[in-house]
Amino acid sequence: MSQKITDEQLKSLQEKVGAIQNIQAQIGGLEAQKHAALHVLASQQEELQTLQQSLEEEYGKVSINIQDGTYEPIEEDAPVSELAKA
Repeated sequence: MSQKITDEQLKSLQEKVGAIQNIQAQIGGLEAQKHAALHVLASQQEELQTLQQSLEEEYGKVSINIQDGTYEPIEEDAPVSELAKA
C-alpha cells in the first residue's frame, strides 16, 4: 500500500517544481535573446569595420572624434632605417 504526503505538502512541492520550471523556461528565452543579440553585435562590428576602411581610404589614417566629426592625422612611427640615420 502506497502512502501519501499531505495535500498541503503536495501543493507546496508542485509550486516549487513549477516555479523552477518557469524560471528555467525564462532562462532559455533569455539565452535565445542573448544569442540573437550576439549575432546583431557581430553584424554591427563588421559594418563598422567596413565603414572604417572606407573612411581610411578617403581620409587616410586619422583619429576621428565621434562626438563632432573632427579628425586628426595619426602620426606613424618613423621606419627603423630612418631612425638609424639620425
